[in-house]
Amino acid sequence: MKTNLQPAGTPDLERYLRERASIVEHALAENVADSDGPAGRLFQAMRYSLLAGGKRLRPVLALAACEAVGGSPDVAIGFACAIEMIHTYSLIHDDLPCMDDDDLRRGRPTNHKVYGEAIATLAGDGLLTDAFAVLARSALGPKARVPSQVALETIAELAEAAGSAGMVGGQVIDLLGEGRAMELRELEYLHRKKTGALFIAAVCGGARIGGADHSQLEVLREYAEALGLAFQVVDDLLDVEESVEKMGKRTHKDEARGKATYPSLLGVDRSWELARELSHRALDALAGFGDRADPLRMLATFSVERKL
Repeated sequence: MKTNLQPAGTPDLERYLRERASIVEHALAENVADSDGPAGRLFQAMRYSLLAGGKRLRPVLALAACEAVGGSPDVAIGFACAIEMIHTYSLIHDDLPCMDDDDLRRGRPTNHKVYGEAIATLAGDGLLTDAFAVLARSALGPKARVPSQVALETIAELAEAAGSAGMVGGQVIDLLGEGRAMELRELEYLHRKKTGALFIAAVCGGARIGGADHSQLEVLREYAEALGLAFQVVDDLLDVEESVEKMGKRTHKDEARGKATYPSLLGVDRSWELARELSHRALDALAGFGDRADPLRMLATFSVERKL
């Protein structure tokens, strides 16, 4: 797959996000191709959610982490696609009536509203499973430039982040926590799994593919942990402060379902303070990196300044 990815230099954030998101978008469209065969409707449903736009933050983080350690982002594009496919599957399933029962995502009807619950469920299943095929082919195929041991470690870490020890486990804790009081430490534990695990996998996987050593991976893990939590705190705040029109999805839904959030436990002002503290913690973790990590620094700032 030809991507024409070049090292970032020191770009402004909007240009960097736009260029990297465009590359990811093109690669995703290639990896999940349309089909007019018997399973054509399944692929339509997969592409409906996968190609719905967005800033592609998680795959962009993977590419930026690869660059930060001196790697070529071209090498990590398959991994970046896998990350976004897994994230999209989680959104499709999150929106189902048996979960959050949402009708709107990114300003459009949710997948099950268009294709029905059964096809939406299978579209999520397809994206999750195919993500590992995309990653394995890109990292272990005949033209791969990733050492096999590195590829296997990356695949294992991503599976753990997406599964019962990570995102899926966090979702279960979230569901079981509805309607009951939750302490701050419990909420943080929940979101380290539900949201943070995939952030860590994106950053560490991209860096590992880029040739990071053990010490670099440890520091980048600290960065990703702080960034993922900051992102979730702001997500909770936007659910309280922004409108449906601006967010492109239903707001105030956490309160309606009796879910504990950072604003409900800490208040709005203290939650914003916490988000900024976490962003600064992420920036501090990158102190030993040079200019190549500037996109990661900008993304840490973006995590608390975003409004959409």
